Amino acid sequence: MRMVMTWLRFLPLLLCCVPTVKAEVPLEIRLVSEVTSICPGEPFYVGLALHHGQGYHTYWQHPGIVGVPTGIAWQNLPAGFKAEPIDWPEPEPVLMFQIKAQGYERDVVLPIRITPPDDLKEGSVVKLGGKASWMSCNQECNPGFKDLVIELPVKHADAPAYDAEWRTKFEHERALRPSESEAWQASAAESDKTIALTLTPQPNAVKISAEATAKIIFFTEDGLIDSNKPQVIRVAENGAITFTLIKAEFILGDKPTHLHGLLLHPPGWESGGKVRCLRVKPTLVEAQ
Repeated sequence: MRMVMTWLRFLPLLLCCVPTVKAEVPLEIRLVSEVTSICPGEPFYVGLALHHGQGYHTYWQHPGIVGVPTGIAWQNLPAGFKAEPIDWPEPEPVLMFQIKAQGYERDVVLPIRITPPDDLKEGSVVKLGGKASWMSCNQECNPGFKDLVIELPVKHADAPAYDAEWRTKFEHERALRPSESEAWQASAAESDKTIALTLTPQPNAVKISAEATAKIIFFTEDGLIDSNKPQVIRVAENGAITFTLIKAEFILGDKPTHLHGLLLHPPGWESGGKVRCLRVKPTLVEAQ
């Protein structure tokens, strides 16, 4: 998927608005682990645990037209260890000043899957470290960087030893992963300035009321859609839902061939309350 970085043109304005650092703490960030020790060769999760100051938010993997996503650049990853990208939970709508963006106001753990080598020495201690980066905003924005380190002992065991408190939080975040579903068929028709995304219900689709449909939000995964523009929603007699989305003013890179995004409906898109956050990637076709 091509990353469409439309928010970059707003970055100079954003940085000009950054004030002198105040005594209040817009964000507390830690590197945490769901295990208390490492089993050689057994994957486990660490995560960036974010605690937001009152009224503050940080940004999702694609923030929309403003903001900078939270991340970590690994600087101390021992030989043989592999760190995967952040396994992002579903985003929330946030406001930077009066601009609609995509991020988190709630306290969140951003999971990162780590795979260790299988030749670790029993009793040794492994140090994982990196430089975290973020942008935390309220009525003002605070960019930040911090070196984070966590140390974990190596224990040869049949199963990982979990930290009960942190494992519960990791499981909660993993349950909020966006996912695809065969319960809804997605199509996308593109015109000059808009894209009409239509979801047509299939046999396992849940029936969504008009009131609930009006609250559904489309989150852009690549910046093709302007996060600050209104989204018009229509429901057909057969239950199909059409979202009219406004394209971003500027797109960097090649013209996208697909619409990549998420649709958040907490009661679920499938029968039984499954799939809170639906991932869609229909091919873009010209509107007739």
